[in-house]
Amino acid sequence: MTTPQPRTTRPADARAWSPPLPEAPGFDHLVVETPGLRTHVATVGTGDPVVLLHGFPEHWWQWRDVAPVLAAAGYRVLCPDLRGAGWTTADDAHVERETRLRDLLALLDALDVDRAHLVSHDMGAITAMQLCYEHPDRVRAAVELSVPPGFMRPSPRLLPGFRHLPALVWHRRGASLRGIFSSTYVAHPLSEDDIDAHLAPMGRTEVDAAVRPLVRHMVLPEATRMMRGVYRRRRLTVPTLFVFGRRDRPWTEELMGQVCRAPERHADRAELAYVDDAAHFITDDAPAAVAALSRDWFDRAA
Repeated sequence: MTTPQPRTTRPADARAWSPPLPEAPGFDHLVVETPGLRTHVATVGTGDPVVLLHGFPEHWWQWRDVAPVLAAAGYRVLCPDLRGAGWTTADDAHVERETRLRDLLALLDALDVDRAHLVSHDMGAITAMQLCYEHPDRVRAAVELSVPPGFMRPSPRLLPGFRHLPALVWHRRGASLRGIFSSTYVAHPLSEDDIDAHLAPMGRTEVDAAVRPLVRHMVLPEATRMMRGVYRRRRLTVPTLFVFGRRDRPWTEELMGQVCRAPERHADRAELAYVDDAAHFITDDAPAAVAALSRDWFDRAA
């Protein structure tokens, strides 16, 4: 019995996607086929690979203002839609804690990417963290946005950072997620068109149905592991920069300094950085700052 071999195809016309892809000039769009999964990947640039992992409820378009800057600096930027998001389709809707990690490893193999820089946000940072701890040889340097390090110490003051999870645990299909882009999470109001672009794939039954399992079977188990100190007992060897918006509550510089005290005890090289006038959706609030911090970190980590 032969093992299915991954293959890569390029759609003839990006406008043929349903629902239509949001506009973002300069990107090419691929479908990368691995067993059981057809991953949509938006790409731009040439050079050393950088993989950008989107948050929730976003997709590749989250990086529309970040990826071209990195590409102009000489990188090949890959923006996949992770399982249960965007325009990626799966044969099996089942999700476990490391399902997206296995998907990402298969994607990197299919694209012949041995090692890459990594930038991630929100739910995508969970998969990035797993990759850094379980397969550090695949990551050159990592930037994690709006998510605390896995080695943080628990504190009751962190609880407001998880206030959005109950609604997602009990998400009803068809329920609106527009409230996620409220002033609680963005420093600068998004236009209705931008919110529509972020939420466009929620019209796909597969994406809407993935909300509950992603939160229940990936986010909550991983958050529990963090609270139990699993990652404080391990060593993070990938150079990692953790970036927060100063208006992203409760992830303030003061609190992060307390729960992430002495990062050198848990990581070979880890730093925390803060962006003014930005909240949780930092790539919408301050894309230029995200791109600049990422470029600088890649250079310094090298």
